[in-house]
Amino acid sequence: MSGVTIRDVVDEAGFRAIPPCADQGFDHRTCDYWEDEHRGSKAARLAWLEPTAPPPAARTAPADNPFAPPDRAPAFNPFDPRASGGGGRPSAFDLFGDEDDEPADNPFAPRRERGPSVGSNVPRKLQLLGRGLAGFGSYAKVLEVDGEPAAYCQFGPLSAYPRAQQVRELYPQLPTSPAPAIITCIATPAAARGQGLAQRLVLEVVEDLGRRGFSAVEAYPEPDARPNATSAANPAFWQSCGFELVVDDARYPVVRREL
Repeated sequence: MSGVTIRDVVDEAGFRAIPPCADQGFDHRTCDYWEDEHRGSKAARLAWLEPTAPPPAARTAPADNPFAPPDRAPAFNPFDPRASGGGGRPSAFDLFGDEDDEPADNPFAPRRERGPSVGSNVPRKLQLLGRGLAGFGSYAKVLEVDGEPAAYCQFGPLSAYPRAQQVRELYPQLPTSPAPAIITCIATPAAARGQGLAQRLVLEVVEDLGRRGFSAVEAYPEPDARPNATSAANPAFWQSCGFELVVDDARYPVVRREL
């Protein structure tokens, strides 16, 4: 098929390219079902599509005390972290310093570069998708056909999705080491179905996870759910992508593909 591109969701442009769910009651752009095993939801929450509010402004310094004698320096406070570092900043050895404070310059220490991030003033779901960029890489991909979004897939390390860990705890026979990567969601709009696009996207994700060093990938399908009501697909779909049904449970099956 010509005109097919697959992009990683690593910024707001990629986030805006996530296709809408076939069922308008759901929304991949606001779902935190897999990230929060207690309160997570697949429901569409329009407020989550807006950027988060900026942090509150820093508190202003208190007003001068008109009753204080003029030109009197403040008394020395040995417990004030500013007293030990000079220049209003704690020293590198100050026990009272905040761990976020910048330490004194050490010319012999290796420079640690900051990894990529999505920033803080972005929609909440994008923050969830971007929290692993510095260490793991992207957590989602979008497949486009001639520039139009046609499929969406979310994935990542097991540690990023507590609900997946909760499902795995039901089956002690599953291998625990090394931990698998997981695919939480695969979905296509109704108009894009029947063309093999979801399968193509899953296979690309599987190859990508293999390049990242994983030895296995798992998914947790929903056997009896309506196609529009789930983004976990059914076991037959995963088997068509080379996965094996390793836990044949009526409610919580597990499919796995060794890499």
